[in-house]
Amino acid sequence: MSDRQIIIVEDDRDFRESIMEYLVLAGFDVTGAASALEFYQKISQDRFLLAILDIALPDQDGLVLAEYVRKNTDMRIIMLTAQTSQKSKIVAYEAGADLYLTKPVDFPELLASITSILGRLNNPHPGEQEEEKSEYASDPEIKPWVLSRKEWALLTPEGEKIILTAKEFDFIEKLASCPRKVVEREELLQTLDYENTASGNRSLDALVHRMRRKKGNSEISIPVKTSHGAGYSFSAPIIVR
Repeated sequence: MSDRQIIIVEDDRDFRESIMEYLVLAGFDVTGAASALEFYQKISQDRFLLAILDIALPDQDGLVLAEYVRKNTDMRIIMLTAQTSQKSKIVAYEAGADLYLTKPVDFPELLASITSILGRLNNPHPGEQEEEKSEYASDPEIKPWVLSRKEWALLTPEGEKIILTAKEFDFIEKLASCPRKVVEREELLQTLDYENTASGNRSLDALVHRMRRKKGNSEISIPVKTSHGAGYSFSAPIIVR
């Protein structure tokens, strides 16, 4: 599989082909699909690192595709849609989207988003892994949580995998950089590219709420602790690799 292989699902032919042409010129290997059925057929024949999904498809809601992708593949997901409501955005993130962009989209912004998401998959930062492991090396009884850049997942101390969206990953990564310490809301808003407004703060709290509902098979909850009026912290040992 190419490390730059993308599939875009969009029923507007002209728009789909314009995006494909732009991304191909940027060096990506891009496959197009005009419907959900075509999407399912193509992912059964090949593997992709990232899917760009429209919501309003002729045969199936793009949110259903997002849920399928999140549950059955390692693909990252960008929703690209004309639906601009806050409710649509929240539902898309709940379905597993890493990023939600609205039409008309700025192609350079789309390219930057793709590059950022795929770049994270190829940047494991091995030096950090050794540094963070050393904190727990003296006590072999401690089993830390693990934030895996390669898998875009949080692993419980028992090794169960909890798949994260891009913003959830960024949130946990920020908390992991200050283990067991409170990271202030303003700093988290900046990390997640949320505005420091009532709406931005609601988006932050909603992200935490959705993430806390994610559990491994053993029903272990993600140990994100709220410090009311201040911010959030990760209340258990955690390493990033």
